[in-house]
Amino acid sequence: MTYVRRFALVCALGALGVGAAACSGGDGSAGHPGRGVVSASAATSRPPTLAPGPAGLTPVFKSAPHPRDRTVALTFDADMTADQGPRAAAGEHFDNPALIASLRRLKVPATVFMTGRWAEEYPAEARSIGSDPLFEVANHSYSHYAFTGECYGLPTMPPAQMRSDVERAFTAFRKAGVRRTVPYFRFPGGCYDKEVLRKLTPAGVTAVQWDVVSGDAFATDSDAVAQQVLDGVRPGSVVVMHCTLSAAPATEAAVRAVVPKLRERGYRFVRVSELIRSAAGNQGLSGGPDYGGSHG
Repeated sequence: MTYVRRFALVCALGALGVGAAACSGGDGSAGHPGRGVVSASAATSRPPTLAPGPAGLTPVFKSAPHPRDRTVALTFDADMTADQGPRAAAGEHFDNPALIASLRRLKVPATVFMTGRWAEEYPAEARSIGSDPLFEVANHSYSHYAFTGECYGLPTMPPAQMRSDVERAFTAFRKAGVRRTVPYFRFPGGCYDKEVLRKLTPAGVTAVQWDVVSGDAFATDSDAVAQQVLDGVRPGSVVVMHCTLSAAPATEAAVRAVVPKLRERGYRFVRVSELIRSAAGNQGLSGGPDYGGSHG
């Protein structure tokens, strides 16, 4: 929980102007998450989702329990708040093309949780990620505002706008030409509660958290980041990382260190959709579904 709280604090600092984490580097069309979304395997099948929780709450996925083999999903948050355009215009990079290039060179599948605002700022990179079979694009909200109060300083999203903010992000993906969208949503700061899960039920998404925090945000020691990931990964893990050059400069080097070592341990890299598919059959979730709420 210490590392998790550290991650959420970093997200909050980013939104307040200290820095933010994002991704770089697709093509296609996104749709409403619950209706006709193009799957990561093109049009052959729809991306797997989990059934709603008690009282129809949006399901929450953190990791895959008891996978058949050693699988791990690297996820990268493309964080950019709605009000950070001036910083981008001034030259701050909320993207990191070198990281995406390394993932491609290493042939590592990954899931990018992208904000709609990021897709608007970097439409060519969003399109490039979204057209690459290695990757799938998931929803990280449009504005990167918190969906609960007291979420480590993040601006708070009004409850009446939560669903529309999620749908606005999917619209931004579609306008940017992102094809490989999946109906998964990651809460800004990792903060949610039962009421928020209830409000998002009509959006038809599966909420995706994580069980391994890389500690890459604002880190400059890539070896330390790599070691934290290597120490935390278990079969079925979801690792949260970032790819903003300005706020997570050590991530690309850490990934280059982590990938070969995990492969030496027998791990296979997969997108989140594959982990969810393995859990969807029996609704198995690591530690059981956490519908009570969380702070990232």
